Amino acid sequence: MGNALRLYNTLTREKQAFEPIDPDNVRMYVCGPTVYDFAHIGNARPVIVFDVLYRLLRHLYGEGHVTYVRNITDVDDKINARAKRDYPDLPLNEAIRAVTEKTADQFHKDIAALGVLPPTVEPRATDHIEGMVAMIQTLLDKGNAYVAEGPEGKEVLFDVPSMPDYGRLSRRNLEDQQAGARIAVESHKKSPADFVLWKESAADEPGWEGRFTLDGQSIAIHGRPGWHIECSVMSEKHLGETFDIHGGGLDLIFPHHENEIAQSCSAHGNHVMANVWMHNGFVQVEGRKMAKSEGNFVTIHDLLETRKFGDVPWNGQAVRLAMLTTHYTQPIDWTVDRLAASSANLHTFERIIREGLGLPPEGLEIVAGLGNGRPSARLLECLEDDLNTPSAITHLSDLVREATRGVGRGQEPALALLNDLNFLGLDVLRHSFDELSAFDSQKGDIDRKIAERLTFIRDKNWAEADRIRDELASQGIQLKDSKDKETGERMTTWEVKR
Repeated sequence: MGNALRLYNTLTREKQAFEPIDPDNVRMYVCGPTVYDFAHIGNARPVIVFDVLYRLLRHLYGEGHVTYVRNITDVDDKINARAKRDYPDLPLNEAIRAVTEKTADQFHKDIAALGVLPPTVEPRATDHIEGMVAMIQTLLDKGNAYVAEGPEGKEVLFDVPSMPDYGRLSRRNLEDQQAGARIAVESHKKSPADFVLWKESAADEPGWEGRFTLDGQSIAIHGRPGWHIECSVMSEKHLGETFDIHGGGLDLIFPHHENEIAQSCSAHGNHVMANVWMHNGFVQVEGRKMAKSEGNFVTIHDLLETRKFGDVPWNGQAVRLAMLTTHYTQPIDWTVDRLAASSANLHTFERIIREGLGLPPEGLEIVAGLGNGRPSARLLECLEDDLNTPSAITHLSDLVREATRGVGRGQEPALALLNDLNFLGLDVLRHSFDELSAFDSQKGDIDRKIAERLTFIRDKNWAEADRIRDELASQGIQLKDSKDKETGERMTTWEVKR
């Protein structure tokens, strides 16, 4: 099956036509979160970007012909440290489970609010330990790995020089890496670039029985896997030795993805692990690198729940649209202004759809049956050009102008806008109805408080009047006082602060 889809491949450094290995089973793997803390907006970007690609692939090849795997890393030294910090009174394994279950559950809630479809498979690292031990044994058998006594116990290390074209993805020269390495610090390694496949666990660290054979000798190491081996094993288990697309953030190119390739290709005797490697750009916040030390570390939960960013609880649709305003390969500056503009655009899209299709602002039931679920030819053209979402958003604005000017026949621009938004995961109608239901439950309370405040003003009880005004302001409700032109009586209106 042919199509016009072209994707930028980090491996070849060029945009090229996408040709799946098997059109009946297009296979994509994306590195998911390490669940030691709530997901931040940097984590949100690949989740949103590759959700758009997943939707596009399902449209091009058929919903049942795409396998999307996004893993969860639930074994990691950061998780161990968080478990000891947050649950000091629990046995470590129970503490780790408490950390990973809590953060994984929050991750799923957060990304659901961003309109993200669930992947076909969501494997956890701890469910694939046996496969990791088996792949490490294969690497030992092939001479690509060795056992050494490290500073914290026995380690199985990958022998990087045994991989002739190591560095092909990142374009890093092995000799340059070796020249700049601090060899004395890790003298147990054959090469400074060698990395851990399996490491021994201390008594207060989680571990599994790793039984290996080297030169006819049996070696038992109670330990845990290195980070890179996890993805090599999970991708092979669910997608095969070679698959179509591997995605993740730009920061994963080296060492994570480079080391995945080294492990997988060496173990399977293949030249490539995935045919296409895709990487999204970095996220900075208000012009600065995001970091807890900078005080600008923003989680998805912060954006949706806690009013941390710009003192506004942004909805998931605004977050999603804002993330799509910059091409995925480019860095994005995460700002209050960007979110506010996206939120305003969503309200415009909703208004145009309602007016164009004659929809009343009530009732979830009217959403059913609207639209045909098929994207317009222009939207497909944008997305097939390496997920050009900025062009796609320009196209949506063009539909708004068409609908406003009455260009086209009848309801066509509004209906096309509805279909294209839904295809991008921006279900503005359903989301706005959800907002309306919650909002209506608050509206009466706001009106009652305003009436109560007007009574206090008439009674010259300024302290109580100010208390109500300040209370509403703390909830994001701004009051505006004026006089009725005919009667001269005081009037109060209100609006939600943005």
